[in-house]
Amino acid sequence: MWLGWTGCARRVIRHNVKVPRRLLSTQAIPQKDPLSKTTRNIGIIAHIDAGKTTTTERMLYYGGYTRRIGDVDEGSTVTDFLPAERARGITIQSAAITFDWPPKNPQAPPSHPPASFETIPFSSFSHNVNLIDTPGHADFTFEVLRSLRVLDGAVCILDGVAGVEAQTEKVWTQAGTYHIPRIIFVNKLDRVGAAFSRTVKEIGVRLHGWPAVCQIPWWKDGNGDFIGVGDAVHLRGLMWQGSSDGSQIQPYTLEQLAKTDKVFTDEIKKARIALVELLSEHDDVMVEQFLEHDEDHLAIPGLQIMQSLRRVVLQAPQSVIPVFAGASFRNIGVQPLLDSVVDLLPSPLERPDPEISVGAQSTTLATLLSSGSKTYVPAKKKNTKDESAVSFPEARSLSACALAFKVVNDPKRGILVYVRVYSGTLDKGAVLYNTNLHLAERAPRILKMYANDAVEVDSLSSGQIGVIPGLKYARTGDTLIWCKGLAMKAQPPGDLGSLQLKPINVPPPVFFTSIEPHSLSEQKHVQESLAILLREDPSLQLSVDEESGQTHLAGMGDLHLEIARDRLLNDFKAKARIGKIEIGYRETITSSTSPDTYILDRPIASKPAKAGVTVALTPGDDLIVPAFGSEQSQPEDGPYETTYYLPDNCTLHISHPNLSRHDSSGHKNHLPLHLSLPGILSSIHSGASAALARGPFNGYPVSNTRIDITFDVASHLFNETTPTAMSMATRTAVQNSLRAANDVSPAILMEPVMLATIFVNEGSLGAVVQDLSSARGGQVLSLDASDAPIPTTSLSSDLPTIDPSQVYAPPDPFSSGGDVGSGLGDSQRQIVARVPLKEMVGYLNQLRALTGGRGTFVMSVDGFEKMAAQRQKDVMDKMREF
Repeated sequence: MWLGWTGCARRVIRHNVKVPRRLLSTQAIPQKDPLSKTTRNIGIIAHIDAGKTTTTERMLYYGGYTRRIGDVDEGSTVTDFLPAERARGITIQSAAITFDWPPKNPQAPPSHPPASFETIPFSSFSHNVNLIDTPGHADFTFEVLRSLRVLDGAVCILDGVAGVEAQTEKVWTQAGTYHIPRIIFVNKLDRVGAAFSRTVKEIGVRLHGWPAVCQIPWWKDGNGDFIGVGDAVHLRGLMWQGSSDGSQIQPYTLEQLAKTDKVFTDEIKKARIALVELLSEHDDVMVEQFLEHDEDHLAIPGLQIMQSLRRVVLQAPQSVIPVFAGASFRNIGVQPLLDSVVDLLPSPLERPDPEISVGAQSTTLATLLSSGSKTYVPAKKKNTKDESAVSFPEARSLSACALAFKVVNDPKRGILVYVRVYSGTLDKGAVLYNTNLHLAERAPRILKMYANDAVEVDSLSSGQIGVIPGLKYARTGDTLIWCKGLAMKAQPPGDLGSLQLKPINVPPPVFFTSIEPHSLSEQKHVQESLAILLREDPSLQLSVDEESGQTHLAGMGDLHLEIARDRLLNDFKAKARIGKIEIGYRETITSSTSPDTYILDRPIASKPAKAGVTVALTPGDDLIVPAFGSEQSQPEDGPYETTYYLPDNCTLHISHPNLSRHDSSGHKNHLPLHLSLPGILSSIHSGASAALARGPFNGYPVSNTRIDITFDVASHLFNETTPTAMSMATRTAVQNSLRAANDVSPAILMEPVMLATIFVNEGSLGAVVQDLSSARGGQVLSLDASDAPIPTTSLSSDLPTIDPSQVYAPPDPFSSGGDVGSGLGDSQRQIVARVPLKEMVGYLNQLRALTGGRGTFVMSVDGFEKMAAQRQKDVMDKMREF
């Protein structure tokens, strides 16, 4: 199962292997505030229904913030405070809350936190924990993304029955892109079918890291109820007994355990041996400590084990994942998890320097601040890659820099802007300059949020998360700076006005619905309400159909749009009609057109305009079109031709004889002074793109089509030719050709196809597969997805592959075999399938009906695919229904 430590240590020493120890920067920003050392900004991330909110409630209770433990089913939790959250029993909006761990004793004399981890653990002193409870549903992915952007560490919670689920892989990968240190808490070990060993091995296989098992489950009499954990770090057993709230923990030494449960005692020793071996592979300090203790795994003090765990957790990229065990609903395992949060996860000072762009340079915030103390002249070369050459004397006036990562419309307090301070101290009343919008706003108050409660504070120091009410313009992802002496309408000195922290990427929407005001008098209120909604959630997008005048609201999923609709109607009291959720189809031509010349000759803006082009269309050969393809408008080099790659797999090929791309001097003989070849190409490109936005069949964007345009100076260029005329001529010519192609052979609709990963229990597998393949027209790619593409692990090819046979995990007493997933009568199965998006609208309700409420799924757009004739007819008939 796992290699003997002695052989491992000798191999490291004999071959003189240097284990990579590229730790994260231990000094991110020049900082004198001691609060940053005792601050932990952490997030709770996991798949839906893994127990995030339940665990958060226990953390708040044991931290002394609440006096009773909230229940998700009762709707009494602190962090799920929205009515929609309490009604559905899920987290929709990430909630920030602050508490102390260990709880502060007001009667104890003040003490200073430890300067290092050498003699006592950090958990011996009270730390300020800023915790963000994030959603687990795939529709609210952006809510998780913007929370991860400002976190310093994360606790990933796994369902001990379901194991590593699809959305867990997705948020784990997202956290990895930000290099956020993570630890894992295997939850729900009290449930029937819990398999800790299988879950640990899945961590290695699916999350591509080495699980460091720090705790193992403690079953009563070896196969009874879940009563506690075995601590492999400190070599002890922890039993929760004597109180229903989990506040009384009885520790047992190995000597005491050996008298009552020798098998469990031996397993703790095995876990310690495996832990030391794993740490030695990634931390060469542990090799030295092992040799100092005469090669005795059990003789190494627990504090040194914890120090080593902290070092490997702070490595980037993180390859060792500490794993802890518990059952939050039964109040088991949460206190040791909180200790590990403080001991293992970093403070703001131990995180990498925030990346920034200022002027024409890319650097880090710490480099910028340190350059402000220098008095030499700024470097003239702005595009240099040498950070040591960066010099911004004006940085001395920078008092604070913060990132707005979330905007919330509170019914009582108005607009609340959540910020993370990255340098300096942000004071109440400061004039904040928004470098994205280039305007200044005053921060009238500063709040520390406790879910939906708030406490006013005078300032926020570096590394802290707080809320600024009353900002009218700040949006998600905006950078806010405070300069000394900056007036409201003044500009920051030098290039400070262009300083921007790394932005937050917004994923593209998939579903859309129509919104119509009841009357013209209600239109203004509806538009204002939508503006507030979009400011809160940038993953919602608003567009207006030019022909019908309808307003379309697009989002990440049907539940996402359902929540947005409820908020619009119930919270903002907007009087509007909300249409059915629609699908964004594409259409493609099926026949080619011969070259057709079109000459535009009519006034534009009361001025004569004349221009012409020759257009021919060819349908593409590919059946599957990449979804949401980004526009690649970089023309290919060619003497008399230019190619553009447009969205939705369309290609624009322009021939321009007598006008060479490589001979700009020769253009003077063929073009008037007010025209240039790049300008003409840009006009043709914009005209063709506008024509492709609405197809001839049903008004959907055109895809999978090649456009060949010929621009001949002799026959298409006139004295009245302008760039606008050229663009309009191209648009009309392409539209005429599209209609001609549709008249010869009707165009075909292309529908988005999803790559769905569905988790179901063994007993429901057959019903779900049948529903996917027959009722929904899907194609099942694989069961258990051992060799199938998984939409949530697009970056897995760059991550290490872990052999589960090399991973230590204690045996599961309820499984009959040692293999992963064996012996569980109702174990989780995974289905990977390609299904049309239309069939996935409202699928969650059907899946829950088929699986007794236990099935979950995530999906991503895999591409656009041509529809069969009968399916296209059915879709068109439903579109025409009123």
